[in-house]
Amino acid sequence: MSADRVHLHHMDEFNFQAPAEVYASRGRGASKRPMTFHRFDNAAEAVRFVMETLPPEMLYGTVMEIGEARFLGNDIKRLYSSDEYPLERAVSI
Repeated sequence: MSADRVHLHHMDEFNFQAPAEVYASRGRGASKRPMTFHRFDNAAEAVRFVMETLPPEMLYGTVMEIGEARFLGNDIKRLYSSDEYPLERAVSI
């Protein structure tokens, strides 16, 4: 069963404390490109990893999963720049 993409209309409904998984590759069409997998205790750390650790060109090939919800690169970028993001930012958006 594939995860559903969640549209982020209300950031205040996003749970930054939920466990998250990140699948990262260098762009779309990643089936032929190497992919890395990382598991995080909470989504805030996963968002931080994507935005502060991965090279910027990997953002659009990255997917974060929380339960059955799937968040793509632009979604992750919006979470990082939201007022509700609970961690200190090292990167200005």
